[in-house]
Amino acid sequence: MQNTKVVVLIDDEIDVIEALTEMLELEGFDVLPFTDPKLALRSIKSDSHCVVLCDVKMPHIDGLTLLDAINKRASNLPVLLMSGHGDIPMATQAIKNGAYDFLEKPLVPSDLIIKLNDAFAKRQFESIDDAVENNSSLTIEEFLIGESRSIEQIRQQILVLAKTGVDTIINGDTGTGKEVVANALHQFSTRKEQPFVAINCGGMTESIIESELFGHELGSFTNASKQRIGKIELANNGTLFLDEIESMPISVQIKLLRVIQERVVERVGGNQLIPVNIVVVAASKANLEELSDQGLFRKDLFYRLNVASINIPKLKERVEDVHPLFCHFVKKSCQKFQTQPPILLCEQLRALNMHDWPGNTRELRNVADRFVLGIDGQGFNLQKTTSETEPEGFDFDLQMEGYEKALLLEALAKSEGNINASSEQLNLPRKTLYRKLKKYNINKFDFRVSATKET
Repeated sequence: MQNTKVVVLIDDEIDVIEALTEMLELEGFDVLPFTDPKLALRSIKSDSHCVVLCDVKMPHIDGLTLLDAINKRASNLPVLLMSGHGDIPMATQAIKNGAYDFLEKPLVPSDLIIKLNDAFAKRQFESIDDAVENNSSLTIEEFLIGESRSIEQIRQQILVLAKTGVDTIINGDTGTGKEVVANALHQFSTRKEQPFVAINCGGMTESIIESELFGHELGSFTNASKQRIGKIELANNGTLFLDEIESMPISVQIKLLRVIQERVVERVGGNQLIPVNIVVVAASKANLEELSDQGLFRKDLFYRLNVASINIPKLKERVEDVHPLFCHFVKKSCQKFQTQPPILLCEQLRALNMHDWPGNTRELRNVADRFVLGIDGQGFNLQKTTSETEPEGFDFDLQMEGYEKALLLEALAKSEGNINASSEQLNLPRKTLYRKLKKYNINKFDFRVSATKET
């Protein structure tokens, strides 16, 4: 039930209620419409997972009073306010009092949908934060965010592998989220209460990484002024995560192989074998099998680690994950910078879906930070994708056509111009989809991202 997007809609004008209910339900929201604010309040519980969309000025009750009443019932519930131009001062004060955002009437459907989706994302991740603070269990969907088929397959792999406790290799480009997957393998295992110890093997000299991994005894080398416990020993009973393992010197790989084979560690300069009970998760942005064939990585170590493997696709290959991940990063950025999330326009969402993301989720996180701060930076910037002009006044047919076009663009962006996938996503017959593309002069080949980059 938590996955259902329920909107509590409050407005004293029945025509507004009917029009918004129909539009939102077509978009996939479940709408609970109310013309009486008091009845609406009764429907809201402390554990409600809905979003409230309400008018500011109504008979017998104003927006500030209603907001205060909602906050007393469910303090974390996102409340979006609708206001006419003359009510904006009241709406602004409501934002200061904790409202999520407000939209000026007449409403722009595309902006309303985006704000509602962002509000639901905010509600979801606040629930995650509450779960962490209360030490309650997170679901795998809350831990590893994404809607693509590949991410769902990875989630299922994690749940299976976490129960077995086998050593695993995670393959993926820089910034694809290898440490998140490694952490999930730990969090959903019986070892979750034990240490998760991570070490990045890249950029370390042989002596430094050896000391970091295995520890050393007092006086074992120059400047060894005290005994040091290594990462392997610290991870006892838990999980050892070796990031960028392809960078590990061959001599260190030989010693690591002994640890994995015998589950014992020997500190540098020592002669005592210390038993360790660990699960080893290694991550690589290079193909370890190819490196081992070239003699650049120990073949025996590769086979010892490769009991199981998880392959993470590039972000551009799973465009369905861009928007939910972006919402997540925006929420985290707003917490970090103590600010409210800006409005994400339709053309900005389309730009997000069309971008190549060479830096993967790491780049997406940086874009989200710049979006929240309203600044430009090196590389891709959402600030440069906004339209120069905004529609004036309210024309119902024009607004609905704009909303329909935005849905078509989003579906084509997600499928990279694949008509079959877009038809299935929109639940439209192919003939109808082609007719609508012709109506709006949309060329499916403009969305063939991979083909464009090859030329």
